[in-house]
Amino acid sequence: MLPDALWTRVEDSFKRQGMMRHLQARLIRVEPGLVEIALPYSDKVAQQQDGFHGGAMGALADIAGGYAGLTVAADGMEVTTAEYKINFLAGFAGGELRAVGRVIKGGRRLIVTAAEVTHIAADGQQSPAAVMQQTLVPVPKTY
Repeated sequence: MLPDALWTRVEDSFKRQGMMRHLQARLIRVEPGLVEIALPYSDKVAQQQDGFHGGAMGALADIAGGYAGLTVAADGMEVTTAEYKINFLAGFAGGELRAVGRVIKGGRRLIVTAAEVTHIAADGQQSPAAVMQQTLVPVPKTY
């Protein structure tokens, strides 16, 4: 698939995700087997102590890994998460999170991915925030 077509495939699906729109996440990079998504800090993603909520970090990693998987899924298919496991490495407030999802093993029935979530502070300093591994199931596209 051509790079522009791959971007369009992922972007069309990404735009349909109400939660990602609500959280103001942005699609940054799409390559075969790799997707990067940014999530800015706001009160929409904060927990009670003003740091990024683990649920927001998990969602970001899940979406980045899922879309990395979509880049290797057959035409006419989408993917859905069967499971994921995440390790939170540190808490952060302010700046933004970036999740890079990568395909570990593609397949017709299962796709295994991983994602690394990095915090980028206002001054540009980058720190690891979380790592995730995920199993995806290709499903027919219904829209």
